[in-house]
Amino acid sequence: MWQKLLGLGLAGAAGTLARYGLAGLAQKASSFQIPLGTLTVNVLGCFLFGIIWVTSVEKIAIPTELRTIILTGFLGSFTTFSSFLFETDQLIEQSQWLMAGTNVVIEVAGGLAAYMLGAFIGALI
Repeated sequence: MWQKLLGLGLAGAAGTLARYGLAGLAQKASSFQIPLGTLTVNVLGCFLFGIIWVTSVEKIAIPTELRTIILTGFLGSFTTFSSFLFETDQLIEQSQWLMAGTNVVIEVAGGLAAYMLGAFIGALI
């Protein structure tokens, strides 16, 4: 049990650091008003989740505890849907309704498409 908790904690810390670095780089490279850093990590995280989930369930026998550490620990910290919701709320509070709506559509559709693509690729591996 302690090994699993330690693994989750370490993977969570790694996911947090990866999210912070990638989101910062993507946001700095963007001139869009939409929070592109959050979008980048959410879509990439959904894509990776799809690949890892399908591959680990259907192709490669990854132990349940290790899969939990990767998906819940690393990717749970890497993806930032809570940040997405907060940033969308901030746009709404600033009466930027179109930007808020655009952000919601792009985040959800992009994440779903990335997950489905990742699951498709995972099935091919």
